Amino acid sequence: MIIFFHLLNDRSGSPTVLRSTMDALDASEQGLLFVGSQGRGVLEEAGVPARRYWYRRSRYRLITLFTFFASQMALYRALSKVTDIPPDAVVFVNTLLPFAAMLWGHRTGRRVVVHVHEVSITPGPLRRFLTSCAGRCADLLLYVSNDHRARLPIEGPPALIVPNPVGAALVARADGHAPRQDRHQFRILMLASLRGYKGIDEFMTLAEGLQKRTDISFDLVLNAEADDIATFARRHSDAPNVIIHPRTDDPAHFYCSADLVLNLSRVDKWIETFGLTLVEAMTFGLPVIAPPIGGPVEIVRHGTDGYCIDSRDGAALHEAVLKLADDPETYDAMAWAARKRAQDFSFEAYAAALRAALNTLGEK
Repeated sequence: MIIFFHLLNDRSGSPTVLRSTMDALDASEQGLLFVGSQGRGVLEEAGVPARRYWYRRSRYRLITLFTFFASQMALYRALSKVTDIPPDAVVFVNTLLPFAAMLWGHRTGRRVVVHVHEVSITPGPLRRFLTSCAGRCADLLLYVSNDHRARLPIEGPPALIVPNPVGAALVARADGHAPRQDRHQFRILMLASLRGYKGIDEFMTLAEGLQKRTDISFDLVLNAEADDIATFARRHSDAPNVIIHPRTDDPAHFYCSADLVLNLSRVDKWIETFGLTLVEAMTFGLPVIAPPIGGPVEIVRHGTDGYCIDSRDGAALHEAVLKLADDPETYDAMAWAARKRAQDFSFEAYAAALRAALNTLGEK
């Protein structure tokens, strides 16, 4: 039996990967999920029995920090009362945040796997506390890229690299998708959280600089609450070439309508450990623009299936977009290369690598 732990269920990268993880390990048959009470997202679609523990997130950072620790107290208390989890169950902790599960698993003698997704954890004392918990409690660490492991080394447990996959359902949608033939409108897409370090302002600045190009339009899909999206949209009501969308249950719909996908995370504020939307986009045969450091560099081959550009370099972004929009030969070559590259991140490859990693766990 495998017991999975996650904090906030939405449609961002880490719960999406956990959904693939549970599928790969047939968790609907032999799994159990503990997840925070706030948020609705992809984990509800996994078909895995779930138990919720209290968690509330706030727009105020200090309050969120307080509720986070309160949530872990609630989780530990709930785990201390369970009687139906066998002693040989594997504790699978998704991200470093559910540290109560690490402590409980270690205390009760169960094997603990920590799937690390983050690298930019602030404040510093929180990062040191969480990595210390993982170092002391985990029997195995899983990282999503070599760069990720180098940037957040955790001493003690053995560590393996298992790149994130594209979900099987999304691949099926991509297999039936033909490249768009109507090039009269070049559509640029970004899916991101509504946070400054994700490059939202850089995206809007890029769009502003291309307003005179009526044949180029922008779609921004924001993983945020409706009120926050409405506030953001009002601030940018003078951006006629940008359509702002709320979080989506169907990202494939947007990939099918796009010509180019961006990840503009600010490298001075946030390092992407992987970049799942990049691989998803490439599965649909879409070139991408990604940060020049971090996990995306292990995915995107600059000049072959996309570009690796610092989002603070507005001139380089502008030039790359126009190159792809105005040069069909370059675009078609990159689109073909992107689809080919995405095959390296298939669900089947992920499932095999994940099972092989878990097979390294010894008995305790």
